[in-house]
Amino acid sequence: MTSLPSSSKVVIVGGGIVGCSTAYHLAKMGVEVVLLERKKLTSGTTFHAAGLVGQARSNANVTQLLGYSIDLYKKLEAETGQATGWKMNGGLRLACNEERWTEVKRQATTAHSFGLDMQLLSPQEAQDLWPLMDIGDVVGAAFLPTDGQANPSDITLSLAKGARMAGAQIFEDVKVLSVDIQNGVIRGVVTEQGRIDCEKVVVCAGMWTRPFCAAHGVNVPLVPVEHQYIVTERIEGVTSTLPTLRDPDRLTYWKEEVGGLVMGGYEPNPKLWRDGSLPPGFHYTLLDNDFDHFTPIMELALGRVPALERAGVKQMINGPESFTPDGMFILGEAPEQRNFFVGAGFNAFGIASGGGAGMALAEWVAKGQAPFDLWPADIRRFGRPHFDTDWIRSRTYEAYGKHYTMAWPSEEHHSARPCRKSPLYDTLKTDGAVFGEKLGWERPNWFADLAAGEGQADVYTFQRPNWHDAVGREHRACRDAAVLFDQTSFAKFALKGPDAEAALQWIAANDVGRPVGSLTYTQMLNDRGGIEADLTVVRRARDEYYIVTGTGFATRDFDWISRNIPAGMNAQLFDITSAHAVLSLMGPRARDILQAVTRADVSNAAFPFGTAQTIGIAGCPVLAMRVTYVGELGWELHFPVEYASAVYAALHKAGAAHGLRNAGYRAIETLRLEKGYRAWGAEIGPDHTPDEAGLGWAVKLKKDIPFRGREAVAAQRASGVRKMMATFTTAPDIILSGRETIYRDGQRVGWLSSGGFGHTLGRSIGMGYVRNPEGVSADYVLSGRYELEVATIRVPAEVSLAPLYDPKMARVKA
Repeated sequence: MTSLPSSSKVVIVGGGIVGCSTAYHLAKMGVEVVLLERKKLTSGTTFHAAGLVGQARSNANVTQLLGYSIDLYKKLEAETGQATGWKMNGGLRLACNEERWTEVKRQATTAHSFGLDMQLLSPQEAQDLWPLMDIGDVVGAAFLPTDGQANPSDITLSLAKGARMAGAQIFEDVKVLSVDIQNGVIRGVVTEQGRIDCEKVVVCAGMWTRPFCAAHGVNVPLVPVEHQYIVTERIEGVTSTLPTLRDPDRLTYWKEEVGGLVMGGYEPNPKLWRDGSLPPGFHYTLLDNDFDHFTPIMELALGRVPALERAGVKQMINGPESFTPDGMFILGEAPEQRNFFVGAGFNAFGIASGGGAGMALAEWVAKGQAPFDLWPADIRRFGRPHFDTDWIRSRTYEAYGKHYTMAWPSEEHHSARPCRKSPLYDTLKTDGAVFGEKLGWERPNWFADLAAGEGQADVYTFQRPNWHDAVGREHRACRDAAVLFDQTSFAKFALKGPDAEAALQWIAANDVGRPVGSLTYTQMLNDRGGIEADLTVVRRARDEYYIVTGTGFATRDFDWISRNIPAGMNAQLFDITSAHAVLSLMGPRARDILQAVTRADVSNAAFPFGTAQTIGIAGCPVLAMRVTYVGELGWELHFPVEYASAVYAALHKAGAAHGLRNAGYRAIETLRLEKGYRAWGAEIGPDHTPDEAGLGWAVKLKKDIPFRGREAVAAQRASGVRKMMATFTTAPDIILSGRETIYRDGQRVGWLSSGGFGHTLGRSIGMGYVRNPEGVSADYVLSGRYELEVATIRVPAEVSLAPLYDPKMARVKA
């Protein structure tokens, strides 16, 4: 037996498809890498995967990642000589009711936006491709010719062989006991057969990842769930070219295997496997079949493929798979520990993801950043609730059960709620609040008119939803009078220390070296000039800043700021989110209301836009920040949580005469679309620069102050951009929800990053980048004739580079 090396730059823990793919890509990049597998390659959960490989997802970069997997699988066998079982036989998705057909058509448009040739078929055309199925209830289908299937074990062993050919060392039957971390620095891994010194560790240990990482202070929210499928004997009419089939209305999937069929499904009542530690020695192990639990899936399947009733069942497989609370896999560098990377929680599409996930993780390890924005899969998307195993199990149970249910626009989860609540939660609920949830926080999305008999609940649809009129009321109140938003869930940080200014000047693209009381809107950039964070900074003192960012970015932004404080600088970052409540008072009557509850002078002369002051309201010291995300005069009011009820009551008492009403996050969305305000994770992110996003004005390029990303921004400003953010409007009866395809003069040039309705303008609104490899200018954008593809139908649209509402900021600065 070959002995372990004494050292390696990188050690990968886990020999499933993701670990082997990561080793393959690291070795191809010339990085010294060792992979350690506790038993045999594929013996954890990879060996019993079903092996369907699809591409289409709701995020462009995740779709690109899955597309990379397919491109890799096409050539892997020729490269390594190891069979992979890869077949590009295409993939069908059925729709069996009108709502599902709408969903499928919207998915087809999303696929077109991302460059995939998804075709819509009639029931008969679908049956021509899949003759064994009964189409009596089928309304239509989508077909993606480039989807396919693979043999999970073969493709993993092919990746492992390719990794060895490129110089990686792979060892089986070597259990990693621990990672040696000294003073916050990874020094090596300790195994049952000795120690390996290393600089970086990548944990791709499947369902073992959570307990292994937890032992080192790293949180990975995943749960093993039992997943069952059957493999039939040969069935007449099943050919080797049969496409994969997904039948979401019957909760089932199908693929061909050796002349028979594989059939499995996603039941609404999954069985979470084991509450606690995993059994020792578990490898190449299947669970006991649960026929009673599988029977409803089988009954649904028989209605689609009657031949199944006469087919022999060769094998029934029940294996645990790792699932996550949001149904997306987990990649990236752990925020708790530098150079500790994770690739896990693949929600039963690890084979489809494996090639691309390994590529992305390898680049992250080797270069310190992902090859492109992978926020939906980023480990930093999680927060405080995700440490609790009970919370994770409850939410993951729901997420698994929704695998094949309708993906409604704006749908909220219902499990593990309420968790984190504003002090005003009960008050707002009594006033009709319908809450959504983000990172565990309950947030009012909209307010039902209980006196008028409106239902206090979301009713989901692909048409105008039941909250549309209510959001319109809140929207118009903000434009005409005043509204109060409870934004207590904002993430809030304090940066303190004698070097706070110097540190923040390096991290922030805008100039934060302004006087105490200044408020600065800024991005934080990576070395490519991409936007890693988008937030507000208030200078509280010479050596202290108050930083406010979006609820969902609490972990990510804290990690980015803390990691980028230059070595040797005396500046400390603190998360103070839970200490402060936030009420945002917005609208043309906001000043009248605020002046009525404070002795401070809040006139425009005494309290101009872009400043912050501490004022008194109802005995409470309030940090009032004159800033807006809705395009109206207003203030964010930040104060200790124990004062929330008193401040809220004072504002509503004074506001009654001015038409003040509560409003929710869905109104914030419609208001910001009219104003053209960008949202991180939609319009802006690591793949987008300030100049591309129309935010170049917020970059201190004209000042002789170094900051991260400066060189990239300067180079792009000299050479020009190849994409530019624009706003589009179309007829009010057209429903935009994002990802609709943008056509300029008949050519596909991008997709909408956000979509909604402008209640002031009376038009549907979307935002998205206009792309052109040859370069994009304002003239190029404005000179085109535009259409949007909505659920596969093209509709005319108008384009604008200026805000649709109050473009001169007269109302904001009133």
